[in-house]
Amino acid sequence: MNRTSADAPERGRLAYILDDEPEIRELITNIVTSFGFTARAFGQATALEMALTETVPDVIILDLSLGDTDGIDVIRSLAASRFGGAILLISGRHDAKTIDEVSRIGKHHGLVMLPFLQKPFRLDQCKQRLSLLTSIAPASLGEAALESALRNNQLELWYQPKIGLKSRQVCGAEALIRLRHPTRGILLPAEFLPRSGDPLHHPLADFVMRRALTDWLFFAADQITPKLAINMPISIFETPEFVSNLRKYLPSDPNFPGLIVELTEDEVVSDPDLAHEVAIQLKLYNIGVAIDDFGSGYATLDQARALPFTELKIDRSKVDGCASTPEQYLECRNIIDLAHRLGMIAVAEGIERADDLAALIEMKCDVGQGAIFAWPMQRDEFKQWVARA
Repeated sequence: MNRTSADAPERGRLAYILDDEPEIRELITNIVTSFGFTARAFGQATALEMALTETVPDVIILDLSLGDTDGIDVIRSLAASRFGGAILLISGRHDAKTIDEVSRIGKHHGLVMLPFLQKPFRLDQCKQRLSLLTSIAPASLGEAALESALRNNQLELWYQPKIGLKSRQVCGAEALIRLRHPTRGILLPAEFLPRSGDPLHHPLADFVMRRALTDWLFFAADQITPKLAINMPISIFETPEFVSNLRKYLPSDPNFPGLIVELTEDEVVSDPDLAHEVAIQLKLYNIGVAIDDFGSGYATLDQARALPFTELKIDRSKVDGCASTPEQYLECRNIIDLAHRLGMIAVAEGIERADDLAALIEMKCDVGQGAIFAWPMQRDEFKQWVARA
């Protein structure tokens, strides 16, 4: 889609409107239509989600308070479906601090969030927000951006703390890749990671490994010695160079607690023999293996018994809402029980709600991570955060 720099939004664009008040839906529909948009309005989130399976709009105008749900649930759903358009939050009931937090949640999930629009609003305010669509680049920059970032030192690792749910102390951190783009700012992995099997995974994996180990030394200089976890595609271990380099760069510091390599559940399912071989080899160097996103496919449950892994990470789709959804509660509890029977640590990822955290503690989950504790943060900020914790 061509981008323009006109004052008004580009004609022919599509806007979806989700608001549970019919009068507001009609008003906003008339406004955005007058700006040259084609508009569709919805009173329920389920109707919007059905429409998204047919056509993806350039922008969704989203009321934060909805009768059958709320804006945060819609944001999570849009993130899960990898929605590539922009979101314009509107509300007449919430203060600016609350709105900023909701917008931050959207950005954390990799969504494009336009500046908030307070009800009642003027026509020029709405027009100004929508005109920003002309400056938004396509959602994904793809492999060219990654290749450039590797050459120009634009990649970073950010760290999300892992918290022992019994001690409430920091017990580790997951290293998460970010790309600092010269014009678009910080990009999340979905915007630049290559396809499975792409050769760029090899230099990327090497960068992640070396930077994580370098950062651990940076933390250790201030007596902060977290056990770091890095994400790797299993195909990386089919080449001897990666393990050779990993062995070479492991810190000799006696306080080094080892490393965790996270493999996704689908990779373990697709090649359990290789996963077993990788786990055994890494164990020789005090490196554990975690099954990430566990619970998204139960084919792994039986296979997990035969794999010498260290952690089971419960998929965020199971964690979110586990306190209020009996089926999810049971699934989480079964995964935690399985981990303990196999001598593994159960880690819940993506914890955002206090009631879910309480439920996980009740289930005797060992470790948690998520926005309820802290968002991923840059290396220096992480060190300061741990020092204060």
